[in-house]
Amino acid sequence: MTADARDRLQELRSEAQAQVATADEALRALLHDREGSHDDDEHDPEGVTLSSEWSRLAGLADAAAAKLQQVDDALARVDAGTYGVCASCGRPIPARRLEVRPFAEHCVACAERLGR
Repeated sequence: MTADARDRLQELRSEAQAQVATADEALRALLHDREGSHDDDEHDPEGVTLSSEWSRLAGLADAAAAKLQQVDDALARVDAGTYGVCASCGRPIPARRLEVRPFAEHCVACAERLGR
């Protein structure tokens, strides 16, 4: 299971890295496009405002970075030999849960108790 888990987590890590890069590039492009512009886009009825687009892209970047961190944490648990073991109660995390959420660090009961 560990080799399969590592392979799946490596795939997820690559996806998350690509999402982080895409979001970062979109934020840089938005900043570049708006450099030197003093348009009052907050009152432009025809388009999305700079602040709302920035917020949207920042949210996507944050979500991608959080996913990448979760995957990195799961890979560290694989290396430590604790992958698939609940961080709260120490019991095995069901394989079905790990299929759906490969970076899960809690069993279903503990996750529900913790609100995760």
